[in-house]
Amino acid sequence: MPLNFIPFQFPGVPNVSCAFTGRAFGNVSLDLAARRDAEPRPACPDLWTQTVQTRRAIPATLGVSAFAEVHQVHGVQTVFEPEAQDPDQPAVTDADGLATARPNLALMIKTADCQPILIAHEGGRHIMALHSGWRGNRQDYAFFAVGEFCERWSLRPSELWAVRGPSLGPAAAEFTNFSAEWGPDFAPWFDERARTMDLWTLTRHQLQRAGLLPSRVLGLDLCTHDNADHFFSYRAFRRHGLPDGRQASFVWIRADSV
Repeated sequence: MPLNFIPFQFPGVPNVSCAFTGRAFGNVSLDLAARRDAEPRPACPDLWTQTVQTRRAIPATLGVSAFAEVHQVHGVQTVFEPEAQDPDQPAVTDADGLATARPNLALMIKTADCQPILIAHEGGRHIMALHSGWRGNRQDYAFFAVGEFCERWSLRPSELWAVRGPSLGPAAAEFTNFSAEWGPDFAPWFDERARTMDLWTLTRHQLQRAGLLPSRVLGLDLCTHDNADHFFSYRAFRRHGLPDGRQASFVWIRADSV
């Protein structure tokens, strides 16, 4: 199964590349996070076999030697210098971020409505990938992860670039129990009339509060729910019965440019 993706390049950082995948064409899925015990689908009775085939294609498709991933748990843990992942095996380390200075290793984040946040230092030698769902936003994960990243390699936040990938847009992020799930500190991003949260703007705020320059916080403003024909969306799956799954976002340091 070919790996279709949207390429992205940080301005002025030619040796760091990014890629955002979506769903495949038609009913066939490019789900990159399926488990061995995943339920079969009409268009793909053996989902795990298809997932493995797709995962095996990642290095050649991106032009890297390997990829790394974690078992995402909606927490605030970041793994520094992760080991390369065996494509035939699911991730087992519980975390929601990865960071490396190793060239040719793609960091992979899996999402379906949650925000993939890819970060690179302007020097092109240090990168980080974060998975931030609304719980990650609630825990200020992006803010703390940037601090750890900069402390690890003695970097300045103002020297970083960040891009947010396709995720749940402001009009689709409904929360009917704002007081219990969020609280008054998050009121500036809550539309009380529509009962929706602007998670995109909240993430931008958290990254800027961590020290990133406003002009260096970028985003692919593609709502996964509103574009569920192209992206997996957990809310579209729950509301409309569309295929469930996870797309992937990658960031890597090009070995031929280091």
